[in-house]
Amino acid sequence: MAGDGELPLEPEAELERLRARVEALEAERAVRPRRHRVKSLLAALLVVLGCILTPLGALAAWTADITRDSDRYVDTVEPLARDRDVQNAVAGRVSDAVMAHLDLKALLSQTPVADRPLVEKALGKLGGSLEDAVRSFVHDKAQAVIASDTFDRIWAESNRRVHKAVVKALTGEGGGAVKVEGDAVTIDLGPVVEEVKKRLVDDGLTVAGKIPEIHTDFTVITSEDIGQARTGFRLLQLTGFWLPIVSALLIAGGVLLATHRRRALIAGALGFAVAAGLLGIALTVFRIVYLDALPSGISQPAAEAVYNTMVRYLRTAIRVALALGVVVALAAWLTGPGRRARFLRQMWHAGIGAARATADRAGLRTGRAGRYVHRHRAWISWLLVAAAVLAFVLWPYPTGWVVVGLALTLLFALAIVDFVAEDIVDVVAEDEATT
Repeated sequence: MAGDGELPLEPEAELERLRARVEALEAERAVRPRRHRVKSLLAALLVVLGCILTPLGALAAWTADITRDSDRYVDTVEPLARDRDVQNAVAGRVSDAVMAHLDLKALLSQTPVADRPLVEKALGKLGGSLEDAVRSFVHDKAQAVIASDTFDRIWAESNRRVHKAVVKALTGEGGGAVKVEGDAVTIDLGPVVEEVKKRLVDDGLTVAGKIPEIHTDFTVITSEDIGQARTGFRLLQLTGFWLPIVSALLIAGGVLLATHRRRALIAGALGFAVAAGLLGIALTVFRIVYLDALPSGISQPAAEAVYNTMVRYLRTAIRVALALGVVVALAAWLTGPGRRARFLRQMWHAGIGAARATADRAGLRTGRAGRYVHRHRAWISWLLVAAAVLAFVLWPYPTGWVVVGLALTLLFALAIVDFVAEDIVDVVAEDEATT
């Protein structure tokens, strides 16, 4: 009877255990979506924050670059010496400075009698009033100086001063012939004026030699916000190295935390590219606003040429970010499980297989190398990817074309790996048949 009384208890205990297990599984299933939602939300937040910091990271890197690398800046602004708008602006500024110190009546009256015929002959060819003739004569000489190798030398010597001007304007540091006065960064054109005076004397206007030393300024940058921008610029300068790294780490952290990492990687890479593109648009818009705010005495074409040169490296960094984001997103998509991605991969392998079959018919076998590559294909592929990433990181100043070139080189290297490893299929089949 005792046994009869105990038998019904076992199914009941088992039933209770199963019920408890089901309740635990249901509770776990209810908690898991909440955890996934929290992780997904946090991952999205990290990716978005990293994308938001991308433009600031590019600005910080550019800011730190132009303040610490004088040689790079010098190489960039040297072409401005050959820019027609800059040449015209400098020639006009030098001519005005010379004419402002040239009292025609007083100075011509002091011209030696022996020199007057030469001066009159030189000025007579120009026609018009005496003042207009002298101004045109001076302007021609200024243009000749600026179009010569002499101006290239003067400009090259001034390039480092331009660099110091930018640093001083936006950090308050530096000094020398480049000055920050009020809301403008200016360069002393005294050496150009002296060379023009020599040309005038050599061409018959000897009275120009009596003009005192002139220090006239050429405005490089002018803005009402230079003083206000110094704090922000200094902050960007200090964070120039770390901010781009923080941006990349935030995006990487969001990708690793995401439930669907491949999708997160594609979204993060595209967001990275879009953020960089928005910075490029902002630079274009700011150029319009900046040029519209210039005083009337500033040459608009010359100011535009200087602005474009100043942000040259920043635009290059934007192109790098765009290319990098697109390449990473495309790579993540092509290696994914999507139908179109699988189709493209099948076409890739089919093409390589056809090339391998043609080589086999020609008697070309990879032998041990093919077997080795086949066994370690995954490791070799990852090493090639790491080499491409390392080459990009160590490249001194990469461009968008460098990113594209490295991507194509990596693709070609992976194709070679597949081509060499393809031969092992037949070798393994032959070994199995023999066995």
